[in-house]
Amino acid sequence: MKISGFVMAASTAGCFSAPAFDPGEVIRRVPVEDTNYCRLWFPAIREDTLFSSQPRLKDPNDGDIIFLYGPCDYDPLGSEEISRQRADSKLNERRDNR
Repeated sequence: MKISGFVMAASTAGCFSAPAFDPGEVIRRVPVEDTNYCRLWFPAIREDTLFSSQPRLKDPNDGDIIFLYGPCDYDPLGSEEISRQRADSKLNERRDNR
């Protein structure tokens, strides 16, 4: 399990059933009462597209799911998430090369 800021990425296959998947959308969005924040679940970005000009989300059935507590309109393919996952990928690469 990786924890980065307020994002926690974990393999959560079987923890919830995913509805039909539409790329760029969250799998699950649960609003937090009396706030503009939600608990969001969405697939991680595919490694082979992470550093490209058109990143794509993984298939949610792969089980590589991001859990995030943040704004309800958070975009899983927005610049903030792309930057976060790129930084995490680079950190993991450095750890693997030790």
